[in-house]
Amino acid sequence: MSTMTPVPPEPFQLRRGAAGPPAGLEVLARELDRVPLSTVLSKANRVAVRKGAEGTGAFGPMRPRPVDWYAFEGRDNDVTAWYPQGLTSSADAGVPGNVLVVSWYFKPDDAPERGVRLSFMNTATLRYRHVLLVSVRPDGNIVPIDIHAGGVAWYGDLLYVADTTRGFRVFDVRHVYEVNGGDEEAIGRTKDGVYNAFGYRYVMPQTGSWTTTTGTARFSFAAIDRTGEPDLLVSGEFVDDPTRAGRVARWPLAADGTLRADANGVAPALDAYGLPAQKIQGALSQGRTWYLSQSAGSGRNGTLIVAGDRLVRRQYPIGPEDLTRLGDRLWSVSEFPGRRVVYAVPL
Repeated sequence: MSTMTPVPPEPFQLRRGAAGPPAGLEVLARELDRVPLSTVLSKANRVAVRKGAEGTGAFGPMRPRPVDWYAFEGRDNDVTAWYPQGLTSSADAGVPGNVLVVSWYFKPDDAPERGVRLSFMNTATLRYRHVLLVSVRPDGNIVPIDIHAGGVAWYGDLLYVADTTRGFRVFDVRHVYEVNGGDEEAIGRTKDGVYNAFGYRYVMPQTGSWTTTTGTARFSFAAIDRTGEPDLLVSGEFVDDPTRAGRVARWPLAADGTLRADANGVAPALDAYGLPAQKIQGALSQGRTWYLSQSAGSGRNGTLIVAGDRLVRRQYPIGPEDLTRLGDRLWSVSEFPGRRVVYAVPL
């Protein structure tokens, strides 16, 4: 008997956005060079340190420590304007390699919005690079995307980025563009046809969306479950309220990476469950077993809750976020400045 209690899945029903690519994508493709993800990785300009000291303050008194981890460069470990949230991997996507992908949101309320970025990290080379996510307008211009990006899930060519009150924004790894301007304070196309992206070399435009039809569910994290048939997209709710807990839901995925939907583009959730605790920052199902990361603020270790036939609570790093599986290990990322690492524990 599972410790996860079924709840009605109807609040998590989603509807596909407008059919086809956004109108401005064709314009963007004419004006900028499109590059494969392999180019982004081969030209990565940052270096991670495997089992490096940077950020390991996130482990606190945790014993045993994670079995593996990757430390960000100091400028990413310490930055206070950007916060890592989501985590996914090439294993989720079903593609070769050992690539980790981290989503970050721009936090300041007193500065012009810079949106969301993804870090693509090749664990074989220990190099990573940030790619800015953008929305493309009908005329081909680009603007930042102002969402929390609490979770990211990679399946096939598609990346699902959680949009807290709406559902998912969808991005395609086949659509990465190299900007031709380097202004670190500007974004968009100039009168001379030069594109800037706050100094980022690569941008990835949104290509689709799935929006809640009820408005009664939240989308705080994302994951992929490949342990059954069909493969599943997982998401659910972070709730910081001592009187109630959130819910988690799953959607079947089609072979092309999209959600399985009816002729009207409506994708009902396969199932949904009540979460056994508050402050859940990430959830991953592996068949009947659930792994849940629970936060406890910036000064205390979090908890990894394993919900199967019984609930097991394991000590976890400070500030745990989204979850992914790579090999036989469960991976997460810690969010707070000075305590940022991508780390693994045994399943």
